[in-house]
Amino acid sequence: MRIITTHKNTDFDALASVVAATILYPDALPVLPNIINPNVKAFLSIHKDMFNLYSPDEIDPDKVTSLIIVDANSWSRLEKMEPLKKRDDLEIILWDHHLKNTDITPTWICQEEIGANITLMIRQLKAQHKVLTPMQATLFLTGLYEDTGNLTFSSSKAEDASAAAYLLHNKADLKILNSLLRPVYGEKQKQILFEMLKNEGRTRINGYNIAFNRVDISGHVGNLSLVVQMYKEILNVDAAFGIFNITDQDKCFVIGRSDSENINVGAIMRRMGGGGHPGAGSAMLKNVSPDAVQKKIFSFIEGEQKPSLQVSDLMTCPVYSVNSGMAMETAAYILREKGCTGVPVIDDDKIVGIISRRDFKKIRKDSQLKSPVRAYMNTRVITVEADSSPMQAVNLMVKHDIGRLPVLKNGMMAGIITRSDVMVYFYDMLPD
Repeated sequence: MRIITTHKNTDFDALASVVAATILYPDALPVLPNIINPNVKAFLSIHKDMFNLYSPDEIDPDKVTSLIIVDANSWSRLEKMEPLKKRDDLEIILWDHHLKNTDITPTWICQEEIGANITLMIRQLKAQHKVLTPMQATLFLTGLYEDTGNLTFSSSKAEDASAAAYLLHNKADLKILNSLLRPVYGEKQKQILFEMLKNEGRTRINGYNIAFNRVDISGHVGNLSLVVQMYKEILNVDAAFGIFNITDQDKCFVIGRSDSENINVGAIMRRMGGGGHPGAGSAMLKNVSPDAVQKKIFSFIEGEQKPSLQVSDLMTCPVYSVNSGMAMETAAYILREKGCTGVPVIDDDKIVGIISRRDFKKIRKDSQLKSPVRAYMNTRVITVEADSSPMQAVNLMVKHDIGRLPVLKNGMMAGIITRSDVMVYFYDMLPD
C-alpha cells in the first residue's frame, strides 16, 4: 500500500499538494490528518467526495510499503504515523519547500526553498504533461496564494508566479478562490483580539519591535492565526506572537507572524516542536507555562538572530545643519551648495525644526529672504532611533509624509536618513 500524507493543521497548500500527489502517484491513497484549517474544513464539506480521502485511523501501518510526504519534513508534524518511523523497509518520498534539517530519512526527496510547496509539484505535473481540471487548478492556486500571500510574501519566487500563470491558463477560478480564502472571523475571535489589544505587550529585540501576548482560552477556537495577524497589523510591529493558554487541556498554542525576513517565525516554531514558514508558524506545547513560552521565544530571537541592517547603516553623517537665527537666503545657499533638499535646524545641540526646499515656497517677496529660519521651518520634528530597521523609517515617512528623518543615538543627533537612502536599500543597490 502507498499512502500520501501531510502536516497537522492542514492548510490549502498542504491539501493542494496531497491532491497533486494523487495525480503524480495514482496508485497511492491520500491520507489527510483529522486536524485541519477551518477554511480547508469548509472547503472539504462540499468537495470531500471528489478526492476519496482517508483518515489516519483507516490505515493499517503494517500494510504501508511506501509513504509520500508533502509540505512537511518532521515526524512530529504527521498524524498517527509513529509506527512507520522505525521501519527500515519503508520507501519514503518527500516533497517540501523549506530548506531546513529533517528527522525523516527519505528514499527520494525534492526540497527547495520556494513560496509554496504546490509550486514544486506543479513543476513535475507540467513535466509529465498532466491534464488538470478547473477544480484542481483552482485548488492548487488557492494553496499557492495562501502560502505566498498572493505572491506578496518575501519567500515568493519567480517560479511561484509562473506556476500561478500556468494554473490561470488551466482555468483556475479567482472568484471561487477568493471565497475559499475568506477568513472565518466571528464573535470569539473579536473578543480575543479585544483582550490582546488591552495589553499590547511590545518589546524591542535587535532593533525590531515585537509584540507578545498571552490569552487564556477554553476549548477549541478556530482561526486564531487571523487574530494574531490582525493584532500585528494594528500594533504595526515587525513580528507578533500570540500565546494561547488552553486552560482545560494544560496546553499552550503558540502562533507567530512576521514581516521581517530576519525574524524567521517558522524556524522559531520548529525549535519548539511546531513548524511554519519565515513569515508564519505555530506550535502546540504541553505542560508548559505561558511565561516560559514567551521567555523561550525571546531567547531564540535575542540569542540566535543575526544583527540586522539598521538605520545607522544607511544614514548620512556628518549632518549639515543650520540654526534658527540664520537668514533664509543663507540657508538657501547651504541647501544649493551641499545638494540637500532639507536640513535639520539645531540650536544648542538640540533639534528644533527642519527646513526644506518646500518651505521656501512660502516666500512671496525677496525681502522675506532676510527673515530668520525659525519663521519658516517646520517645528514638528519626527525622528528615528539609530537601531531601528529601514522599514520602521519608511513607515514614519509614509505616516507623516516627510522625506527625511533625523537619526538619534542616546538622545543626540547621529545622522539623517532620506527617502533616497531607503530606496537604495529596498531596491538592493547597496555597494558590496
